[in-house]
Amino acid sequence: MNILVTGGLGLIGHNVVKRLQDQGHNVSIIDTKTNYGIIPKEEIDYLLYHRMKKIDEYKGFVYTKDISSNDIDGIFQIEEPEIVIHLASFPRQKVVNANPALGSRTMSEGLLNLLEHSNKYEVRKFIYISSSMVYGDFTDDVTEDAICNPQGQYGIMKLAGEWLVRDYSRRTNLVHTIIRPSAVYGPLDVEDRVISKFLLTAMRGEILKVNGINETLDFTYVDDAADGIVAAALSDNTENKTYNITKSHSVTLHEAAQMAIKLVGKGSIEVREKDINFPSRGRLNIDAARKDFDFNPKVDVAEGFQIYYDWLKGSSYFNK
Repeated sequence: MNILVTGGLGLIGHNVVKRLQDQGHNVSIIDTKTNYGIIPKEEIDYLLYHRMKKIDEYKGFVYTKDISSNDIDGIFQIEEPEIVIHLASFPRQKVVNANPALGSRTMSEGLLNLLEHSNKYEVRKFIYISSSMVYGDFTDDVTEDAICNPQGQYGIMKLAGEWLVRDYSRRTNLVHTIIRPSAVYGPLDVEDRVISKFLLTAMRGEILKVNGINETLDFTYVDDAADGIVAAALSDNTENKTYNITKSHSVTLHEAAQMAIKLVGKGSIEVREKDINFPSRGRLNIDAARKDFDFNPKVDVAEGFQIYYDWLKGSSYFNK
């Protein structure tokens, strides 16, 4: 099957590509290889090199094109995708806040451009990767039919994206599936994320800063997230439906920091007030994904932290 993955060199994206490749699909990638204006060039170059190396048997083509440009018309003509998995995005709230206009261009104009071309070239299925941030504040066991009340531009634009995707299905019969991951982490991630920061700060013997002692996240190991996305994309049971794809187990930020220090054997914790720019989140319910395509996340937080820590210790860039 011909499958186009936007953001295919990202943390989740390159793992999705690898799985599709291993299953024998013809995969093409659109990825600007951006650093979002905040990731050090040396770091993003290192990560992109090793993400590409992980898919070194990759036979498709990487298009370094802006998804909001007219250039993607030629990509659709050449690649003739049957499925589009749309992962290209500004990855989190902090990055959007740093450059809202560029974030909107990617997350809104880019999405519209892909939807238009998916309809034009009769793509069979469009997979939109949203976020648990669309819910806003929520406690444990939130289901996909919960009322969404996002806080901040990132969550708002992700939810607007969901509405756009659904509207295209209504108007054009473009089949879609919407995926809501949460707090994905693992090897080849950037430093500027919660688990990466905790582990690397501990490795440096510095102070881990916890914003809100009772704040929780549904941390999801990247392999589980990628498995869920691929399974949902290829399933016949997911047409025009929305799914939480997470570990479905909440851990407080304070507990996560303690785990990092215990693993590394050094570091200390400073507890601060909750960051008002982020909603309070809990555990997401994944019963729908279990039922419709047998989603079964395998890596618990303790194991995931250990795998990620072992990788960081062996990294020539992060363990200098």
